[in-house]
Formats: sequence, C-alpha cells, structure tokens
Amino acid sequence: MCRHLVYLGSPVFLADLLYEPPHGLVRQSWAPRDMRGGGTINADGFGVGWYPSGSAVNPVRYRQAGPIWSDQTLPELAAATAACAVLAAVRSATPGMPVVSTAAAPFGEGPWLFSHNGVVQGWPESILPVAELLPVQDLITLDAPTDSALLWALVRDRLRGGASIPSALADTVGAVLRVAPGSRLNLLLTDGRTAAATTMGHSLSLRRGAGDVSIASEPFDDDPCWWPVPDKLLVTATASHVDITDLEIS
Repeated sequence: MCRHLVYLGSPVFLADLLYEPPHGLVRQSWAPRDMRGGGTINADGFGVGWYPSGSAVNPVRYRQAGPIWSDQTLPELAAATAACAVLAAVRSATPGMPVVSTAAAPFGEGPWLFSHNGVVQGWPESILPVAELLPVQDLITLDAPTDSALLWALVRDRLRGGASIPSALADTVGAVLRVAPGSRLNLLLTDGRTAAATTMGHSLSLRRGAGDVSIASEPFDDDPCWWPVPDKLLVTATASHVDITDLEIS
C-alpha cells in the first residue's frame, strides 16, 4: 500500500525528507521495507504539502499522477523549499481505482492536510451507509472516486463540525470499521501545528527529536530513536509533545 509521513519542527528543506535520507520517501516509492497488505512499489502518484516557514497562509500542495522518481520538477523544488511542517505521500493504487493526480495525497482544505494508507474493504458497497450521511455536494465533488478521497470527505466533515484533529480521525475510523470490518486505516492529518495518525492494519513509526517530531509509515533513516507504533493506536503530536492512546472502536 502507500507510504506517508508528517514532520513538525524547525524548518527543513523538503529534500531532507524526500531525497537526502538513506531511506527517504523517494526511495520508499520503489524499495519499501514494509508493504503489508499488498503491493510491491508505490508508483501510482505522489504528493507533498508544506506550510511555508514564518507564514500564516494555508499549505501549498504539489501532486502528480506518475512515480515520484520520474518527476523532473520536484528535485529542484525540494532543494529550494524549506518548511516547518510537511505532509508527503507516495501512492500504490488499489486495483480498479484511477491513477490521477487528484487521487494522490495529501488531500486538503484550508489549513488541513490528509493522507490514507490502506484500503476500505468491500469498496464501494460497504461504505454506503456512512457515505450517505455526507452532504450531497461533498459526494459529487470528491477529489477522485477512491476510498481515500471519501475518507478525507468523512474526516473533513467532522473537522468542519468542530471536531479536534485526533477526534476527527478516531471517529472516522470507528464509523468505517462498523460497516467495513477488516479495513486498513492508517490515517494522517495535520494543520501545520498538530498532527494525528492512526494505526489500523499498517506499519507506522515515530521519532521525537530536539524540538521536532516525525511520523512515517516506515523510518526514513537509521536513527535508533525511531519507535514502531503498535496497531490500533492514535498518535497526537506537536513539535514538542507526543500523546499516544488506544483507538476506542466500539
């Protein structure tokens, strides 16, 4: 399945997360270490979202449908762009789902960026009882006809209603599992200050530094401080604090 990461902390160049580490996201696109649940490479699109340093503007996104390793623009962009918060992902599309730029994470609106690593079991029939609760406009304006795009619509609906970042993820995971048990739902969400991540069927690792935090599908370097996050947990983090709780799924 897909690989994703979020970074919060002092400004870093995008290249420091994507290209420079020995197992950065670009390498993970063609040599992932832990693709449990299916897939061998992540060649079906990619995206990077970042919050410009010292700026109050909403995040910038760059998404493409092709493999990240073949993109001719991203290397120069990544080498010249620094940010204090980044969410990036490479995609391995579920068979039958379209390979288009709008299907690649991060999905976003306003200050929020979102990514999904996994699959909704029984898609699309299984998710209908949950999807029909969304406003019709949200359904007909999905970024793409994919499970990830619908998950983003569900999370976004909760955020618009005032839910906190961790609550929006936990509530969405619970709602989806009730109608589509066995779904793999590693979700990642940030507003540039706080990030939350779920582990539900896929790998996730966490690293705390001196004033920064990284959460990723798999470690992008050999730092021994990386910690594998067990399944069925909710991680909530800022650059200076991390909280880990059980995903309470009824």
